[in-house]
Amino acid sequence: MRSLKSLRRSWDRHWYAWAMVAPVVVVIAVLVLYPLGYGAYLSLTNANETNVAKDIGVNHVPATFHFVGLDNYWQVLSGGDGDFYARLEWTLIWTVACVVCHYCLGLGLALLLNRPVKFRLLYRIALILPWAVPSFIGVFAWRLMFNTQFGVFNSLITHLGLPAQDWLGTSLAQKFAVVIVNVWAGVPFMMVALLGGLQAVPGELYEAAEMDGASPWQRFRDVTLPGLRPVSNTVILLGVIWTFNQFNIIFLLLGRNTSGDTDILVTYAYRRAFSGVSDYSGAATYGMVILSLLLAFSTFYRRHQLKTEQA
Repeated sequence: MRSLKSLRRSWDRHWYAWAMVAPVVVVIAVLVLYPLGYGAYLSLTNANETNVAKDIGVNHVPATFHFVGLDNYWQVLSGGDGDFYARLEWTLIWTVACVVCHYCLGLGLALLLNRPVKFRLLYRIALILPWAVPSFIGVFAWRLMFNTQFGVFNSLITHLGLPAQDWLGTSLAQKFAVVIVNVWAGVPFMMVALLGGLQAVPGELYEAAEMDGASPWQRFRDVTLPGLRPVSNTVILLGVIWTFNQFNIIFLLLGRNTSGDTDILVTYAYRRAFSGVSDYSGAATYGMVILSLLLAFSTFYRRHQLKTEQA
């Protein structure tokens, strides 16, 4: 009764706020919570293309899949499917390589653009373009540049007398290609975020450090990096989550022209759901495992950062 009274009292006082929030709650429930809940349910079944409900002409075929509990999770985490740990290893390598390049290159460009140089606004606009251009347009442009017959890279090296290369023909070449394209697409975000962080660092700190005889490296280490710590913590966390789930770069650049070695967890889950005999339960299981890994990492990362700030 008390909870009902408090809820009614809250509604009487804040009905306008509840009314404004309601559409957002409905959208999140429909677009996020329902698919998430249904995916969790499918991961506990043996649903695939052959046993889900379907309509064939005027005939309706009912679903025949059944509940299997945690069997799918055991198959994945025990290595029984033979693919999870290989895909996880490459996903971790891909994520670390891309995020490190994103941060280092973004920080370097932010430091350059934070100085009073000529045409600084023009440089900023040019460097933000990869982020502003829709990803599918940028990726298709890279596909053309990587093309074996008509690509600009092969045109350049053949003009130098070197043989043309099959840039996307092998697993190793594909891995390098997707990392390069993802770094190109992700650096502008890091640059803009870190540039904003640099502009928030008080100039008096640099002046005081310079008067104390600090070298440029010491000013960078003792003033710039600590001043960027709040921004860096956030962009690194976002970068890891986005890169770990970066589906469109790999899928658009390689399409089906891959042996599977270049697939990260999310693209492999997609292929399980939509290639061959669709394994909906297996794809849903991979989705829930990905979500669990990212939640665990985010929790550990935030706790570690809080301990570091309090120390």
